[in-house]
Amino acid sequence: MENLKHKLQSRHIQFIALGGIIGTGLFLGAGSSISAAGPSVILAYLLIGIIAFLIMRQLGEMSTNEPSAGSSSHFACTYWGKFPGFLAGWNYWAEYALSGIAELTAVAAYTQYWFPDIATWKIALFFFVLVNAINLITVKTFGEVELWFSSVKVIAVCAIILAGGYILFFDPNLITGASIKNLWCAATVGPHAGDKMFSGIFPHGFVGFVLTFPMIIFAFDGLELIGLAAAEAENPEKTIPKAVNQVMFLILFLYIGTFVVLLSLCHWSNLNTSDNLFVMVFDKLGFKYAAWMLNFVVLTAALSVYNSCIYSNSRMLYGLALQKNAPQIFAKTNKRGIPTAAIFLSGVLTSLVVPLNYFFPNWMNAFEVIVSFSVIGSIINWGIIPIAHLKFRKHKKLNHHKTLFPSPFYPYSNYITIAFLASIPLVMALPQFGMTKLAVAMPVWILVIYIWYKISKGVKA
Repeated sequence: MENLKHKLQSRHIQFIALGGIIGTGLFLGAGSSISAAGPSVILAYLLIGIIAFLIMRQLGEMSTNEPSAGSSSHFACTYWGKFPGFLAGWNYWAEYALSGIAELTAVAAYTQYWFPDIATWKIALFFFVLVNAINLITVKTFGEVELWFSSVKVIAVCAIILAGGYILFFDPNLITGASIKNLWCAATVGPHAGDKMFSGIFPHGFVGFVLTFPMIIFAFDGLELIGLAAAEAENPEKTIPKAVNQVMFLILFLYIGTFVVLLSLCHWSNLNTSDNLFVMVFDKLGFKYAAWMLNFVVLTAALSVYNSCIYSNSRMLYGLALQKNAPQIFAKTNKRGIPTAAIFLSGVLTSLVVPLNYFFPNWMNAFEVIVSFSVIGSIINWGIIPIAHLKFRKHKKLNHHKTLFPSPFYPYSNYITIAFLASIPLVMALPQFGMTKLAVAMPVWILVIYIWYKISKGVKA
């Protein structure tokens, strides 16, 4: 029987979702997407954002009607089958355990900006203990901390849009060549000034546009957090619909607004993949502490994602135990409603970050390659939700149950999202995209989980 405490308010759930989706990629990783697609990256974010919104609405409908620990794993297990539930849960858990290690390593690296003499393993250990301790207090404490972590990121992105908009509309001479025409015309300054090869919304054609899809899917990863938080919401019938709609529209505004403003200020051909757009805007405004502020923002962003990783992993493991897909010890909670055993197991894996940083202080660059495989987990997570939702609605219809907060355009929105997500691995498999290994790894990973499932159930694979 579930005995999590219903202490999360609407504002907590909204910022938990924001914290999971808005990560360091927006501040530090946008250059690669812009380089691949040019101004069409804006349309790519809009397209993926619409797909993400449809999936969030599908998950939101199920979570509003049946708020349960395990989120997508619970619905896949209940309405689709035992293995889909097993796959959804353990795939999610593995992905976020890996992300937790990466984010904690990033935290250590960012902290060294101010304290270069402190070893990264010591910093990682400090924040590992601190954030895990916060998650062991009460779920409301986690919600409050995540609210403030996420607020920093949202304020930073809003500052980018406002400062960039000010330059663009009131003082364009502050940045040479700043103009809204940069979104479709050739650059007026820089090494490619006047070069028609670097003009147009789709300068690299459809291939460049599609190339950004896997990266942008990863940027939107974390939407499942709303489903996980529903089990501990005070009033899920009201808070979940409000959170789903407000969060998705806010994220689309922040992402698209940022790219529209910044690509207007500086022509995309003048940006390198290593350029930091955040620093660029504030540096042009004459803000002397741009680098310091950036480091504070990305540090907070990494802590926010790590905080979300601990929460989501423990609740997913708790949900798996309720489904009999994990040892029953993980279904137990303390008097404050915290699944301590689930937090400790996730913590044991994440604690590997300490010896890794001790023995391999410069290992983060190599580890970034491993982290790129998280896109596989993201596509699997997203793909399970619309299928589980189809099964969910079919079951409700057979039992003459009218659902709350119905997803729009059902069932066509389900078919659209399924078809879109199924096309991503096919695109990744094409040689020109350089992601063939990732595409091949996806079915291999599913097979590994299937074999694990068969072994755990005592049935020959």
